[in-house]
Amino acid sequence: MPATPPDDLTQQLVGLFAAVNRRYTRELETAAAAQQLTMQQAKALLAVDQPVRMRAIADQVHAEPSNVTAIIDRLEQRGLVERRPDPADRRVKLVAATEAGHAVAAALRAGRPWGNDPFGLLSPDQREQLRQMLQLVLES
Repeated sequence: MPATPPDDLTQQLVGLFAAVNRRYTRELETAAAAQQLTMQQAKALLAVDQPVRMRAIADQVHAEPSNVTAIIDRLEQRGLVERRPDPADRRVKLVAATEAGHAVAAALRAGRPWGNDPFGLLSPDQREQLRQMLQLVLES
């Protein structure tokens, strides 16, 4: 049996999700390009305000750890990040932004004012309700 077409409200919701995603992506792409970074490089740099493991960066940028290695290599070549031994486990490397990296991250944030807080018009209760609803949709 063929699938039933979505109702008008569902189509509107999907369209709004897509529009929010496009706006967020466009704003970050523009900010990244101004810093001569790819989108993935910008996301990775924004993920390393504090020293973190590569796996955490991969989770944050929604990429495979093997791809993140190449992204971090490029950022390291530009002097924006550095790898450090993890004090808790010296076999593990942490990635941290350098002083130059923090400056570029600040420029990225300044270049995407809406993307820094796209839900700024919502109250804390509305944000929590939205989070719960989105979690429910993802778990279905």
